[in-house]
Amino acid sequence: MTFKNLWNHFMERYLSDEEAVTLGALLVLGFAIIIFFGGMLAPFFTALVFAFLLQGVVRWLERLGLSRLPAVCLVLLMFVGAMLFFALIIFPMVWDQFARLVQGLPAVLYRSQELLSDLQARYPSIVTPDQVQHLINTASQEATQLGRRVVGLSLSSLAGVLSVIIYLVLVPILVFFMLKDRERLIGFFLSLLPKKRLLMTRVWCEMDTQIANFIRGKFIEIVIVGVVSFFTFWALGLPYAVLLGIVVGLSVLVPYIGAAAATLPVAASAGLHFGFDAQFMYVLVAYAIIQALDGNVLVTLLFSEVVNLHPVAIILAVLFFGGIWGFWGIFFAIPLATLIKSLMFAWPRGASALRKEGAVATE
Repeated sequence: MTFKNLWNHFMERYLSDEEAVTLGALLVLGFAIIIFFGGMLAPFFTALVFAFLLQGVVRWLERLGLSRLPAVCLVLLMFVGAMLFFALIIFPMVWDQFARLVQGLPAVLYRSQELLSDLQARYPSIVTPDQVQHLINTASQEATQLGRRVVGLSLSSLAGVLSVIIYLVLVPILVFFMLKDRERLIGFFLSLLPKKRLLMTRVWCEMDTQIANFIRGKFIEIVIVGVVSFFTFWALGLPYAVLLGIVVGLSVLVPYIGAAAATLPVAASAGLHFGFDAQFMYVLVAYAIIQALDGNVLVTLLFSEVVNLHPVAIILAVLFFGGIWGFWGIFFAIPLATLIKSLMFAWPRGASALRKEGAVATE
C-alpha cells in the first residue's frame, strides 16, 4: 500500500466526519487552555471538582422533596462548614505535628545513627563504616535543607495566607453558582457547539457520569483510608499519626505509585520510634493490610464501573498527565485516560456510524 493510499485511508477513517473533526478541535483547544492558563484557572477547576462531588447530594435532597435552591444552599452550608473545619482544626493539627517533626530532627538523626551503628555491628560484611558515615552526612544535609525550607515558608506565609483566603472565598461562590445554575451553564456551553453533535453527546454522557463517579469515589477513598490509617497508627503508638494518616490518605490519588511512596515515611517513623523489633513489624503489617483492603475491596466497590483500564495504562496516564499539569494531572489521570479510550473506540466509527446504529435500533 502506497503512502497516498495510507493517507487517504487515514483521512477517510478519522477525519471524513465533520463532527469528529469538530470534537478533535475542541479537545485540542481545551488542552491548550489548561496547559497555558491552568495556574490562573486553578480556583475554577477546584470549584468544578467540588461541584461534581456535591451534585449527587443536591439530587438526593431534591428526591426528598426540597426544591433546587434550598437544596443547594443547604449543601453549600455543609461544604463551607467542612472547609472551615479543615482550615481551623485539621490543618493546625497537621502543621503542629510537622513543626514538632522538624524540631525533633536532631533527636531523629541521633536515633538514626544508633540504628545504623547497630546494623553495622550486626552485619559488618553488608553495612560498612563508610556507608554509615555517608548516610549520616546525607541525612544531616537533608535536615539542614528542610529547616531552611521551613524558614522560607514561614517568611512567605503572608502570600500563602492570601492565597488560602482567596480560595476560601472564591471557591464556595463558584460552587454555589455551578450547582444553582447547572442547567443554564450546560445549555450555554451546548449553544456554542454545532447542532449535529451525536458523537460529542455520546462521549460527553459517558464521561460526565464517569468523572462524577470518579471524583465522589476518590474523595470517599481518601477519607476512609486516611481516617483508618490515623486510628491504626494512633492505636499502635506511632508518633505523628495525623500527619502520616493524611499522607497515606492522599497517596491513593496516585494509583500504585502512591502506596509505594507512602511506605517510606511510615516505615521510617516506625523504625526510628520503635527500632527494628516486633512493634515495627506490627506497624508494617497493619499498613500492608490497609493497602490490601484498599486495593482489593474499597477500590473494587467504589470504581468497579469507572476504572476499566490496565494498570500499565493507569501508570502511564499518571506519569504523562502529572508531568504536564502537576496535581490536577495526577488527580484526573484516570478520567483522562478513560476519555482517550472512549475516543479511540468511538472516533474511527464517527457520528455517521452512530447515526446508522441509532436508525437500526429504532426500527
